Amino acid sequence: MTPGSNLPLSAVRVAVDVTAPVRLDVSGLLLAADGKVRSDDDFVFYNQPSAPGVTHSAAAAGGDTITVDTAAVPAGIDKIVVTASLDTPGATFAGTEPTGTVRNADDGSVLASFTPPRLGTETALVVVEIYRRGGGWKVRAVGQGYANGLAGIATDFGVSVEEPAAPAAAPQAPLAPPAPAASWGPPAGAPAPVAPPPAAAPAAPAPAPAPPAPAPGSGSGSGSGSGSGKVNLDKGRVSLQKNQTVSLVKGGRPVLSSVRMGLGWEPAFQGRSIDLDASVIAYGPDRKKVDNCFFGKLMILGGAIQHSGDNLTGEGAGDDEAITVHLGGLPPEVTGLVFVVNSFSGQKFSDVAKAYCRLLDAQSGEELVRFDLTHAEPRTGVMMAKLIRQFSGEWEMTALGEFVDARTVRGMTKPAAQAL
Repeated sequence: MTPGSNLPLSAVRVAVDVTAPVRLDVSGLLLAADGKVRSDDDFVFYNQPSAPGVTHSAAAAGGDTITVDTAAVPAGIDKIVVTASLDTPGATFAGTEPTGTVRNADDGSVLASFTPPRLGTETALVVVEIYRRGGGWKVRAVGQGYANGLAGIATDFGVSVEEPAAPAAAPQAPLAPPAPAASWGPPAGAPAPVAPPPAAAPAAPAPAPAPPAPAPGSGSGSGSGSGSGKVNLDKGRVSLQKNQTVSLVKGGRPVLSSVRMGLGWEPAFQGRSIDLDASVIAYGPDRKKVDNCFFGKLMILGGAIQHSGDNLTGEGAGDDEAITVHLGGLPPEVTGLVFVVNSFSGQKFSDVAKAYCRLLDAQSGEELVRFDLTHAEPRTGVMMAKLIRQFSGEWEMTALGEFVDARTVRGMTKPAAQAL
């Protein structure tokens, strides 16, 4: 997610984990329609770990969790804000990137994640908020910073803080949050953020980086659109060509369920067996490998990625090997997946008549995206496609079709990282 963006919650009970390389104090505040707590009992933190529908739980290191049972939140509460402050006195968030991860509290699947950008002198943050909208609940990425710690957040939302202060000093105003895009603004009826005093108005924040441009000529064939804007799945199956990209979005919502990548090939010469191996390599945002799934390791990341097993010949109709990915169950540190095929026996891809990969809805079996590799090279490895997680939470698939000399998935780790 990016600052100001929001997503509907698909779970009744959600857990918000806030983690960082350093120790954090995480809290939740239950706010009424006026943007204030009803009393100090609505401030949930390590020393007061529960309120109606909201609980705090401590982690061994890094950060804590605020769990919200939306069905148990009192009718008079419009939102729950989740905050984080640094445990070390005088420390700031400069150089520290906390991440808020929203999970289904019952099955642990990841619904959204958010890392506030451009942090500096802040000592406390409003990370995300869980709020009512149209009879349901949504999550919004906030990232608003405060320079006076958790006490500043608590005071701003109406909590009584028993700390000595200079007699004439007014509470320090929060640092200005990053300006969201116009379409992300607060929902109608939401309380306006507290503005800083005129005399201390902060400088305008740096503009958010522009989103990456779509790949040239994104999409072709069914569902490809007119060529302007990002291609998605609204018009049905998308047939990709090399280096083209499709957003895994349908009806304006990301595909956050389970998908299956099917990979297939046929021998170029009748009667000859082709033993190829399909694998997927998972990477973090720094392009470092998190794990890989292949015929010798059929399940990784707690079952979020599963392999169908080895096909030794390439004979038969349909996919030769398939890899199922539960997108919602991937840990937040996984931001990219690269699907590769290798010839362990040393046979060249010039001996392969047809190679393809296709992405399917794992529940319905509907084919969503297809990439047919039409030009093979006399090499032993090929990167077929990549899936990249966007800040908005959606995933994009790009057809690669890049050949390398590598007979195992291990030899694909570096070239696949470079392809991200």
